[in-house]
Amino acid sequence: MMASQPSHVRRHRAQQQITPKGILVTSTPPAILVLADGRVFRGVGFGATGTTLGEAVFTTAMTGYQETMTDPSYHRQIVVATAPQIGNTGWNDEDGESHGDKIWVAGLVIRDLAHQASNWRATRSLEDEMTAQGIVGIRGVDTRALVRHVRNHGSIAAGLFSGEDAQRPEAELLAIVKAQPSMAGSDLAGDVSTDDTYVVEPEGEQRFTVVAYDMGIKTNTPRNFVQRGIRTIVVPANTSYEDIMRHNPEGVFVSNGPGDPATADEMVAVVREVLANKVPFFGICFGNQILGRALGMNTYKLKFGHRGINVPVINHDTGTIDITAQNHGFALEGTAGEVFDTPFGPAKVTHTCLNDGVVEGVALLDGTAYSVQYHPEAAAGPHDANPLFDQFIELLEARQEGNK
Repeated sequence: MMASQPSHVRRHRAQQQITPKGILVTSTPPAILVLADGRVFRGVGFGATGTTLGEAVFTTAMTGYQETMTDPSYHRQIVVATAPQIGNTGWNDEDGESHGDKIWVAGLVIRDLAHQASNWRATRSLEDEMTAQGIVGIRGVDTRALVRHVRNHGSIAAGLFSGEDAQRPEAELLAIVKAQPSMAGSDLAGDVSTDDTYVVEPEGEQRFTVVAYDMGIKTNTPRNFVQRGIRTIVVPANTSYEDIMRHNPEGVFVSNGPGDPATADEMVAVVREVLANKVPFFGICFGNQILGRALGMNTYKLKFGHRGINVPVINHDTGTIDITAQNHGFALEGTAGEVFDTPFGPAKVTHTCLNDGVVEGVALLDGTAYSVQYHPEAAAGPHDANPLFDQFIELLEARQEGNK
């Protein structure tokens, strides 16, 4: 697995010293966020000191920064928090969403850093964890102006520089930012996927076995499976259809993950084999884009993406509106409620976003495969969409009865 570390970091905290008059003075490193269009935002560094590169994106979530930062889908992204204060709940050993609780964001941009963690589960501060994992942050930024800029002009390549690096000429820093690879066309799932297959055993009696493709899977996804009696076999991205069928699964799942879905040709080919053999299929986020491509749909890059835990989505089959957690910068081309032909039978655009009409879910009309663009496993909430896991159980039960 490739490391998701900033380009050049030094792990140290702000230095404190006592003056001869007994006054506590804290020296903090200067920091600067440089966007590829030349816009700059200055502030104060926190966490690790050095340089990190990525795509500047914003999240509208008011809570759950630990879940956000450990979500592998944020690989190579510098995340801007719209919430004005971050760090107030500290950091704990329970809410991480990555295998090993690794922080995947490339950097963090905030307005105000809480001086003290005030949550009974916190074992350390946000800054402590960022320093330990080598994650560069900047605080004191006018995040309202920054978010308006990204919203108006789109997600953009950026660089976060702190300490000595922040004092280099802006033209030199801008050149570094512009030289980084574009997010469009980037195949990143291999960076975050597991290297080895592992099994998460069910709670209580085992009802089914499901193979889950780790494209950047969040830990709460297998947790939702095992709570429903599913033995979950997590496999690396691009594992062949022949290899997964050796586990005799009743169903196949493809997880969320980072990167451009247009590069995921191997996974699309695998899913086409799954569909051709009528193996029950469920996909989330990146898995939705892969299912869509397997059905013949195209993908495109969104202007600034959907990132937050307050995105309204309508189900065109039921008329139900769910408030959802999302994190994606790419989407499927399609229109609300559209029915279209595929090599595996007719399919439908089942869900769209009420904010902008973006496709949020597709399914085969025979019920054997479905996916959503959002996160029904959302650990920080909301939980409106959690019954989608029960829908998968119903699909597995129907397949089991059909086989009998």
